[in-house]
Amino acid sequence: MIDAVTIKEVKLQLGELCKQKRQSYDMSQQDLAEALELSRYTVQKFENGKNATLDTVLKIVNHFDLLGNLYQALKDLEKSNDINSLY
Repeated sequence: MIDAVTIKEVKLQLGELCKQKRQSYDMSQQDLAEALELSRYTVQKFENGKNATLDTVLKIVNHFDLLGNLYQALKDLEKSNDINSLY
């Protein structure tokens, strides 16, 4: 049986990570939105696991200095040659 992760689960996990990082910096959703030139509503939706553009995801990851980690994880996945398409 395949133990698949859903897109919804990933969105929720990314939203939770954003919320935790934002709160650890003692930032409000409005503070983060202003820093990223986004609306507070966009940050709120992201933290609740709602639709977000890739650009929004990357802005948030970059703001919290996690872009390098994300990039390295992608490179490691690419190197592992363990990328199996479901299509």
